[in-house]
Amino acid sequence: MSTETIRPIIGISCGDLNGIGLELIIKTVGNSKLLDLCTPIVFASNKAINFYRKSTPDSNFNFQQIKDFSRINPKQVNIYNCWEEEVAITPGQLTAEGGKYAVLSLTTATEALLAGHIHGLVTAPIHKKNTQSDAFPYTGHTPYLKQAFGAKEVVMMMVASNMRVALLTEHVPVQEIGPFVTKAAILSKLKLIESSLKQDFGIDRPKIAVLGLNPHAGDEGLIGSEEEAIIKPAIKEFKQQTGAIVQGPFSADAFFARGYHERFDAVLAMYHDQGLIPFKSLSHGEGVNFTAGLSGVRTSPDHGTAFDIAGKNRGDESSFISALFTCVDIIRQRSFYRENRANPMKKLTNRLLANAVDEKIEE
Repeated sequence: MSTETIRPIIGISCGDLNGIGLELIIKTVGNSKLLDLCTPIVFASNKAINFYRKSTPDSNFNFQQIKDFSRINPKQVNIYNCWEEEVAITPGQLTAEGGKYAVLSLTTATEALLAGHIHGLVTAPIHKKNTQSDAFPYTGHTPYLKQAFGAKEVVMMMVASNMRVALLTEHVPVQEIGPFVTKAAILSKLKLIESSLKQDFGIDRPKIAVLGLNPHAGDEGLIGSEEEAIIKPAIKEFKQQTGAIVQGPFSADAFFARGYHERFDAVLAMYHDQGLIPFKSLSHGEGVNFTAGLSGVRTSPDHGTAFDIAGKNRGDESSFISALFTCVDIIRQRSFYRENRANPMKKLTNRLLANAVDEKIEE
C-alpha cells in the first residue's frame, strides 16, 4: 500500500484573509489526533496564522514554518510561507489585500498539488468580488482548477453522509440557465459522475437521479419543453451507451421532500440553487464541495467567507473537518481503485489495512 494511502500530505489554502478560513483551519488542525490521519500543510504566512491564533485561544495549535517541501514534519502542522511581507488583516472587511493573498495561497497550493508535493488540497472560502481580475479571471475555485489541471470536464459535487448532489451548471444567472441545458452537457456530466462514483467513492454499480429543469419536471411538456426534448433523450442515450442505472427527470421539490435522494448514489441538478438549497438544508452543516474530474483531489467546506462572524471565534469547523476527511478518503479510494484494477486480489488486503488505520484514529 502506498504512503499516500496511509497518511497523505494535505495542503490547505487559507482563503480570504478577512473571512473565517484561517480561524476554521486553526480549529481543525489544532486537534493532534489529526496527525494520525494526514500531514497538513497550510499555505499562508506565520504572521497571518498568529493573528488568528489570538482569537482562537482554546485551540491547541502548534506549527513549524517551512519554505521547502523537503522539510515537511509529519508529526506537526506545517505552515508553508507564501509571503513574508506584512499584510493588513481586517476581519469582516472585503479588501483588495484579502483577495490578493487568497489567490496567492490557492495558486501556490495548486502548483504544489500538480508537482506532487502534496496529495490533496482543501480550499478555504474566497470571495469572487476581490479575487476576480485580469490575472485571475475565474468565478471561483472550480473553473480555476479545471484550467490549472487541463481537465476537459469537471463536476461540482456536494457530498455528505446522506447524499451527493452534482450540478449541471454552476454560477450562472437564472435567466441564462436554459441555453446551458443541452443533451451534450448532460451526457458529459453523467459520464463524469458515474466515473467519479466508482473511482472516488468505491461504488461499483452507482445509481444516479436526474432532476428536471422546470416545475413538476415540465408536466409532460405543459410547463416547459426541456424535459421532453433534452433531458429524457439524454438519459435514454446514456443508459443505452453505458448500461448505467440512471432515472429521471424528477420534479426537484418532490424528489427531496420524499427523501428520494437517499435511494440514489448521486443526483444531477440542473442549476445551483436547485441542488444547493436542499443539500445545505439536509446535510446538517457537514457538507463538502468536491471537484470531480481532476487528476488531483480537491475539497472545500460548503460555505462562504462569513464576513459577519470573522475574527469573533464563532465559526463552526464541522464542514471544514468533513472536507479534510473527505479529501483523505478519496485519496485512499483512488489508490485502492488503481491497485485493484491492476491486481484484483489486493482488494481485500487494502480494505483491511484501511480499516486498521480508521480504528487507530478512533482510539
